[in-house]
Amino acid sequence: MIRCHFARLLGERKLKISDVTRATGINRGTLTRLYYETAERIELGVVDQLCRYFGVGVGELLEYVEDTAGLPVPETVP
Repeated sequence: MIRCHFARLLGERKLKISDVTRATGINRGTLTRLYYETAERIELGVVDQLCRYFGVGVGELLEYVEDTAGLPVPETVP
């Protein structure tokens, strides 16, 4: 699964979603979904704007985390 570190970046910089909306023009609803990690998709332009705004790379904003929940357990060979 993909983890979004938008909320952490906001907290570290003591910013609010409205601050980022004002500075970037990104829709508040989009930023709210990123904050709560409920977004199902994100435009590359939004990723680009957020990376520029925070001065971070994509890997600092988004992270791939192995999701083992719901996967079948491999059978063991005796």
